[in-house]
Amino acid sequence: MSDIDIEQYKVTEEPFYGAQADEIELYEAAYEARLPVMIKGPTGCGKSRFIEHMAWKLGKPLITVACNEDMTASDLVGRYLLDANGTRWLDGPLTTAARIGAICYLDEIVEARQDTTVVIHPLTDHRRQLPLDKKGELINAHEDFQLVISYNPGYQSLMKDLKQSTKQRFTGLDFDYPDAKTEAGIVEKESGTDAETSAKLVKIAHTARNLKGHGLDEGISTRLLVYAATLMSKGIEAKAACRMALVRPITDDADIRSTLDHSIDSIFG
Repeated sequence: MSDIDIEQYKVTEEPFYGAQADEIELYEAAYEARLPVMIKGPTGCGKSRFIEHMAWKLGKPLITVACNEDMTASDLVGRYLLDANGTRWLDGPLTTAARIGAICYLDEIVEARQDTTVVIHPLTDHRRQLPLDKKGELINAHEDFQLVISYNPGYQSLMKDLKQSTKQRFTGLDFDYPDAKTEAGIVEKESGTDAETSAKLVKIAHTARNLKGHGLDEGISTRLLVYAATLMSKGIEAKAACRMALVRPITDDADIRSTLDHSIDSIFG
């Protein structure tokens, strides 16, 4: 453990986060009790930024894992590797977090196979332990360790959902896109654009979000609004920036593109 540089996992600069409700106070209470937390919400609504902000606010190291369908339990826990001297054990991110007392954030947990996510169970109850079966070691999690997972309920399916036995090990926070005023403030802060432009971008986003379930799988995220505003700050004309950042990434459907393009033309004149 002495070889682990904890500072490399610290969030050294404050990530901007615009609170929507009482999620900061709720998370702080959960962390104080070291309760595991599950965050649910649509793509690009600020879930990851929230966790980065909280890790900075609490002064705790943060280890983030982007889950995917090819991820194995060994990718999380660790494995033996061959080197010139034979074999050596390499901790996975979950094991490292448990050893050093980091917040371990498993992003889009439902993308991982269910047989992989089972390894987190002993860390999410009174035991707070992680068995390394291949190494014959049982880790008692550091007192500062906390497990956080996130996923997008909009992409849930029978094939991609968490087991109830996993869900009921976590406290939960529901996230959504911020109200118009808060979201415009986020876009303004993140991109350096003016308040009027930010408000117009949010109007376009609301048009797209109203189409969710009617041809769109997902609406325009706050992240994409920041992209559009950033392009404008680089000298790109507003309508072109909006089409590039807000429309082309989310749909190939000609009718929906036409609807969104018309909205852009109306809002930006």
